[in-house]
Amino acid sequence: MEGLEQWKKQAEKWSSQALEHIQAEKWSSQALEYIHQVPPEQIYAAIAILIFTSFLLILVRLFKRPKANTILLSGLSGSGKTLLFYQLRDGSSHQGTVTSMEPNEGTFVLHSEKSKNGKVNPVHLVDVPGHSRLRAKLDDFLPQAAGIVFVVDALEFLPNCRAASEYLYDILTKASVVRKKIPVLILCNKTDKVTAHSKEFIRKQLEKEIDKLRASRSAISAADIANDFTLGVPGEPFSFYQCQNKVTVAEASGLTGDISQVEQFIRDHVKS
Repeated sequence: MEGLEQWKKQAEKWSSQALEHIQAEKWSSQALEYIHQVPPEQIYAAIAILIFTSFLLILVRLFKRPKANTILLSGLSGSGKTLLFYQLRDGSSHQGTVTSMEPNEGTFVLHSEKSKNGKVNPVHLVDVPGHSRLRAKLDDFLPQAAGIVFVVDALEFLPNCRAASEYLYDILTKASVVRKKIPVLILCNKTDKVTAHSKEFIRKQLEKEIDKLRASRSAISAADIANDFTLGVPGEPFSFYQCQNKVTVAEASGLTGDISQVEQFIRDHVKS
């Protein structure tokens, strides 16, 4: 009896599959009959619309990129980037030098905006280590960058002017920075000190050093600079106004919390 029951179940299964097959063939036959009745011009038009729609969807996926909301803090070690990071995040003041060997990274509402009513969009802030061996980490974040804050120590500027200029030159000639026209803010930090240099003095000295670098590096073979862009206008002294991306200069003091100009730069490029 058990064998008979199994045979009946199997027979029912085969019968069901046969009916499904017959129904599928019937639908297929009806579809072919309908297609034969449709004028060829309508079929061609439908195929063309389908291809065109698929092409548009592919284009949208290729060109639609996530909105950039990342601000990068770059500059030499000791310039005050990490202290600035903490000030922007929670308003804390770390006494002395705060050195980071790994990127400090976080997404948060700026400390000065936490008391504001209404919705305030958070900022993704990355403090890139200033050590020469770790600067390559900057490239990891450039695809999402809405702006770069290049921090300069206004107190110890002259001894570090050449090194800061070389680092800034490398940033301003990066293809990813130039093509996307990523704005750069040169932030003269530690301006609360009496002996700190002014932002105008720092700007002029950086322009002079970059002009020298531009002249010396122009002798490098094209193969060595294939991925870089040339700065400035040939035959004219270099000025930040000649850059394809916007370069501005501001002052701040991470230690005292006087960071309103960098906050304004952030909000100009990461909308709240």
